[in-house]
Amino acid sequence: MVKEIIGVVGAGAMGRGIAQLFAQSGHEVRLFDAALGAAQAAREFMLGMIDRQVAKGTIDCATRDAIGDRVTIVDGIAGLNGCSIVIEAIVEDLPIKQALFRQLEAAVQPGTILASNTSSLTISAIAGGCERPEMLAGLHFFNPVPLMKIAEIIPGILTEPPVVARLAATLAATGHRGVIAADQPGFLINHAGRALYTEGLRIVEEGVADFATVDRVVRDACGFRMGPFELLDMTGLDVSSRVMQSIYDQFQQDPRYRPSSLVAPRVAAGLFGRKTGRGFYTYGESGKIEPAQMPPPPVGKGTVWLGQGVGLAERLIAGGAQIVATPDDADVLLVAPLGDDLSETVRQMGADASRMLGVDLLIPANGRQTLMVSPATSEYARELAHGWLGAGGAVSLIADSLGGIAQRMLAMIVNTGCEIAQRGIANPADIDAAVRIGLGYPEGPLALGDRLGAARVMEILDRMQSLSGDPRYRPSAWLRRRAALGLSLMA
Repeated sequence: MVKEIIGVVGAGAMGRGIAQLFAQSGHEVRLFDAALGAAQAAREFMLGMIDRQVAKGTIDCATRDAIGDRVTIVDGIAGLNGCSIVIEAIVEDLPIKQALFRQLEAAVQPGTILASNTSSLTISAIAGGCERPEMLAGLHFFNPVPLMKIAEIIPGILTEPPVVARLAATLAATGHRGVIAADQPGFLINHAGRALYTEGLRIVEEGVADFATVDRVVRDACGFRMGPFELLDMTGLDVSSRVMQSIYDQFQQDPRYRPSSLVAPRVAAGLFGRKTGRGFYTYGESGKIEPAQMPPPPVGKGTVWLGQGVGLAERLIAGGAQIVATPDDADVLLVAPLGDDLSETVRQMGADASRMLGVDLLIPANGRQTLMVSPATSEYARELAHGWLGAGGAVSLIADSLGGIAQRMLAMIVNTGCEIAQRGIANPADIDAAVRIGLGYPEGPLALGDRLGAARVMEILDRMQSLSGDPRYRPSAWLRRRAALGLSLMA
């Protein structure tokens, strides 16, 4: 491994994490922050984190001391002269970053690589104020840096290829995976995360379900570690709102990335999430306070007819339902719309709307089920179905919705990943790896699309776009062509 001298400007959470990562990897690190005492406090914080590793026995005291010795505090930009790579991790403000890089160019040697940890500004815009834009690239880490084993390497329009190769090699030696992303809004990982946030917000906007229900379905039915509203509370709605708006504007207000009207009032009220004690959720000493769920009613006797794709026979029978062969003989009609809402399904079938409810065929039979009702569904049919399904596991009642919750969320995640591939922002393997590691999704969007079936995802999106008239649901050309040809989305 080539030992670099790494300069880090900015000693906040990201800067100190970057400094720790490279110091632990054997590089000399010079840390600078304009705020008095900030760099020293960051070094002490780093050593405290390393002390935890000593306590766990993963490293010894000598190694801890060696890591600390590799971190030097400098009191000015001039102290970074001699660094081979300098990484900026300061406030997300374009003029401030441009001014800093002009200062760095004047202080360091011409061959020094300069990198920005920006998450929302394009690298080419930052480099626009530089005399040597070919030496500047993006190197975007995720918090906490030492634990999040992923970083995006973003060449600007004028960045020289050897700069990218050098950053990739240096990053690989730390054990982090580097993914090359084009200089486009949100780069790769923040871009891919738009679907989860914006579609979750849209579902709540439409009155389909409340935020806690959406989170439960995304977690319990779709297998994600956290739902969109838990994630928004964790990252901070003040920060996430700016990123949502920035990406939307930078993509010429493409409806796929449209922000939500629910966000601005919450930001104005200071409901940022965990850091303010209240966001979508309220937080106490023991953490998030989970809103109460509606319990299922007592199990009632009755009959149910199952439409095509409803794979819940065993669960319904175990819950006390009697399955019948024809709709005319049933108290409850249970169907599984694909991209449609329940009202459209009733219209297509010419069925009795008062007896019909919808389930989601993308949810495993033993997972949290969503039970969708239309404005015409009777209380009697709803309570029977809720009781039967609730006897065998968790159930969330939701209002009529195109694609329910799981279909909408998963189809939009797949479609966004496909659009990233179509735009050439990253290659398919990097897209899926970055989403799994950087966002913590159970699988990458393209692998998810292959598992669900590209043709099925296409049908969901086509139906939602046709019935809603909303271009946010238009399928990516990457998805449409591969679905038509029967190809993998990874191809």
